[in-house]
Amino acid sequence: MELRFRGESVNRVDAKGRVSVPASFRRVLELGDPDWTENTNPSFVLIYGLDGNNCLNGYTRREADRLGADIARLPYGDQRRRMERRLMTQSVFVTLDDNGRFVLSQTLRDQFAIADEAKFAGMNEKFEIWNPAAYEADQAALDAGDDAPGINLLAALNSLRQEQ
Repeated sequence: MELRFRGESVNRVDAKGRVSVPASFRRVLELGDPDWTENTNPSFVLIYGLDGNNCLNGYTRREADRLGADIARLPYGDQRRRMERRLMTQSVFVTLDDNGRFVLSQTLRDQFAIADEAKFAGMNEKFEIWNPAAYEADQAALDAGDDAPGINLLAALNSLRQEQ
């Protein structure tokens, strides 16, 4: 069974940097953690600086491993080195606690301007964690572009499928 990250929510960040992962995301994390069993807490990978956005990217362990394997198949050289730096060096292995929370380090909170609240956005095979105001600005920029409301996104997706 394959589940995807969907939806969005804003969750509180406490003084210790603990933030709760949306409940709907937790099941995806469980299924994407090869070591997860009942009565244990799932682990996942946070990657920062990956796509140039001002957010953190959360991946299941399986998806992060798949990305790592894709990079490992590249020939040694500058492209592989850049990708390894972005994917492997700029990543953090995280385990949820019994309440579905994890600690977001002060360094990452500072880097992404996440203070009292964190915006979680489901993005299919990954999720993003944003400063809520930065997310709204990014969404406004997307809405102003080709993906503006009113464009039939399902028709565009079907067109892409036919091209493949």
